[in-house]
Amino acid sequence: MIEQRERLKKQIEFIKEIDKLKLILRQTVLMDQSRQENDAEHTWHLAMMALVLLEHTTEPQPDLLKVFKMLLVHDIVEIDAGDTFAYDVVGYEDKQEREMKAAERIFGLLPEDQRQELMSLWLEFEECDSLDAKYAAAIDRTQPLLHNYYTGGVAWKKHGVRSSQVLARISGVAEISPALYELVTELIRDAVKQGYLQE
Repeated sequence: MIEQRERLKKQIEFIKEIDKLKLILRQTVLMDQSRQENDAEHTWHLAMMALVLLEHTTEPQPDLLKVFKMLLVHDIVEIDAGDTFAYDVVGYEDKQEREMKAAERIFGLLPEDQRQELMSLWLEFEECDSLDAKYAAAIDRTQPLLHNYYTGGVAWKKHGVRSSQVLARISGVAEISPALYELVTELIRDAVKQGYLQE
């Protein structure tokens, strides 16, 4: 009974801590352009996209439950490490170190078995070698592209992003979902044509 209570207390501490994800603002602007998206909203949107777009993946299909778990944990580290903008070259120099330190602290709030599970899911997403991680990453790369396209390139323009950078960032989508890749590359070409994105 005491052991169960201690476990529950650790889990509640973790749940309290991850509420801070709602405070982490991303460069992505909501599609109505009213404000920046926060990390918790981003996570929810990714999970819905993963569910809705699964039918467009190659065979064998990813394990959706595992993909959900990865998407739920992948940005938790930003509570400590902050959001690193996708095209921030300087920010990426110490991103891995900052995020690993954050993962150890935040997942370390949990009981050991759950700490190991969440750390393992986070690392799998970061390494992006498994089928499930590739799908999770493809969704994570596609979502801000959609936001940028449908807001007339707000964040792209703000940061002077070029189409070659966006194409490089979403290149992995081609392997996991050729149909989705075809669609997003069409959007990129149109974004250049519309002036949302530099050539």
